[in-house]
Amino acid sequence: MDKIKILIVDDSALYRRILRDVVESLEDAEFLDIAQNGRIALEKMKKQAPDLVTLDVEMPEMNGLQTLQEIRRLYPDTGVVMISSLTTRDAEITLQALEIGAFDFIAKPNDIDLKNNFDILSYSLKNILSAYQIRHRFTALRRKPGSVTPIEQPPVVQTAAPPKSLLSPGKPEILAIGISTGGPKALVEMIPALPASFPVPVVIVQHMPATFTQALAESLNKKANLTVKEGEHGEMLKRGFVYIAPGNRQLRIAGKAGGNMIELTDDPPENHCRPSADYLFRSVARIYKNKSLAVIMTGMGRDGTIGLRLMKREGARVLAQDEESCVVFGMPMEAIKAGVVDKIVSLKDMASEIARSVAL
Repeated sequence: MDKIKILIVDDSALYRRILRDVVESLEDAEFLDIAQNGRIALEKMKKQAPDLVTLDVEMPEMNGLQTLQEIRRLYPDTGVVMISSLTTRDAEITLQALEIGAFDFIAKPNDIDLKNNFDILSYSLKNILSAYQIRHRFTALRRKPGSVTPIEQPPVVQTAAPPKSLLSPGKPEILAIGISTGGPKALVEMIPALPASFPVPVVIVQHMPATFTQALAESLNKKANLTVKEGEHGEMLKRGFVYIAPGNRQLRIAGKAGGNMIELTDDPPENHCRPSADYLFRSVARIYKNKSLAVIMTGMGRDGTIGLRLMKREGARVLAQDEESCVVFGMPMEAIKAGVVDKIVSLKDMASEIARSVAL
């Protein structure tokens, strides 16, 4: 398999050095060149053909968002990974970048220890490269003349028998969503398509750092018919509200006289994730049993599958995003293979399918 050729764009000499060292340490990556800002990067791209660009958010002359827009216009097949600091401003710009087509992002670690910075960036970029390779191969297959695309093939073969449900599905009283890589763009399409009269609370686990989940909630709230916010500890769930699990906290639902509420904990990560979809889904299975609807969407890894198995045992209904509309088909694929998915749905049809399921 050919290595992924990477152009590094960053105005910090320190991070250019660290990122170059990271790229050169990865067996699936090939360092191509560096650029100090977006304008220089675009000039270099006229002569070189990177597969992937790591793009700093804040740069002089031409910032990351402006550069991304030009890359998308001139080189639509080139992947872009945003490199963002943990500031509120950078989080907001990074979310805009993800919405207009950046493949993923990496948050710069706030650590003066260069070795720790290297290790964190190496782990993040390695995972992103793995996901990018899978997506790149899928896209290339779909574009190959005469090829049979995955959408024309039968659904992924289930490798496990579905769990035996204790109850038949009831009318859902909650919608629980697990989502990761590609999530912000997918949520921007799906959540605003839900009607203002949506009758149940929505709880979302999106794998992101704390600053970014807050920015995501604020961005979605401006676009949606429903109220979107970060979930708060002790907050009672209300219909017409969308609650996003805060980054670096675990979120679960707890029963309380008069209704159900959000609990935030510092319990350990699960599947390397905090918040974790499995953690949320387990609590939904316990509290709502067969009166729940779960959706597993684009993302890398298998977070959510174990929790969905518990939900199915209690009689919940489960939807999964289809491969074609996923940025990364990891989380939905694992749930489908486990036999816990009732229906595979494209992103464009997801909101209407959710509305139908909740109205059952």
